Amino acid sequence: MNKLKGGGSLPPRPSLLQLSKGLVGGTLGILCLCLLGQYSGVPWLMAPFGATCVILFAAPTSPLAQPRNVIGGHLITASVGLAALYGLGDSYIVMSVAVGVAIMAMQFLRAVHPPAGANPIVIILAGKSVVGLSFLFTPVLVGSVLLVLIASLVNNYGVKDGWPIYWHGFGKTQG
Repeated sequence: MNKLKGGGSLPPRPSLLQLSKGLVGGTLGILCLCLLGQYSGVPWLMAPFGATCVILFAAPTSPLAQPRNVIGGHLITASVGLAALYGLGDSYIVMSVAVGVAIMAMQFLRAVHPPAGANPIVIILAGKSVVGLSFLFTPVLVGSVLLVLIASLVNNYGVKDGWPIYWHGFGKTQG
């Protein structure tokens, strides 16, 4: 029985196509980032991208899985993390406040992507000797764009209504 306490029910089981998209999308997304990093000598992968893959390929219709949220959320929170690290240091207090500020900034800019909330932690734990301003470009921007492109291919296979649900470019308003 799929009934939950309080009268709700579990969501329906995903179809074989949906399950396959999760498997293929997650595998392809992380594999591409790993291989590009290996061959370029530049880091293309960061841990929050694993959680991004879950949202992109298991819940593609969620607002949290739309390109604006994925790319914008990662850029916003990585910027906050870098500003905190270089402006305030690497203490637990700085890291904690940076996560809170990152969440607030994503909400304000209407680009909430939960996996991106880990970016300030990743950046501050890695420290200045590992993470510089180039981190915003690679892995953050290039990696999140690549995952969105892979999601466009995988999520549009076998469906009539295309993914994404909306692009709503940065700066455009939603009606």
